[in-house]
Amino acid sequence: MNIRPRVATDDAALATLWERSVRATHDFLSEDDVQFFLPLVRDAYLPALTVWVAQDPDSTPAGFIATGDNIVQMLFIEPSQRGRGIGRQLLDHVKALHTTLRVDVNEQNPQAHGFYLYYGFEQTGRSPTDGEGRPFPIIHLQLRPA
Repeated sequence: MNIRPRVATDDAALATLWERSVRATHDFLSEDDVQFFLPLVRDAYLPALTVWVAQDPDSTPAGFIATGDNIVQMLFIEPSQRGRGIGRQLLDHVKALHTTLRVDVNEQNPQAHGFYLYYGFEQTGRSPTDGEGRPFPIIHLQLRPA
């Protein structure tokens, strides 16, 4: 799996990947929520963050990770590619670039929470709402020092 920096021409494909991944894993979001976040992901979040793309040999994105400083802001994997180690590879990649890593995960997404705990993150707190003030509790995690 090749990991490369995002280029602006990736944004439409990455937003579509984000949407497929969210629909497969974020069943607590309504259709209105998905439609609210989709243009933000494509037009605001991806261009503002440091994004690394994991791509298949045919150059199709299989997943991506986005960071702002040492905070993992997004980690999304193509649903058909889940369970193949892509998330771990992307986390390994950004871990090598930062001395510490933090991440916030939706409480209603136990698969993601479990993934980060298995990787070595520890829970450091909880917020009753997400960053937009919506009623989606957030669990705050930090990677244990090696």
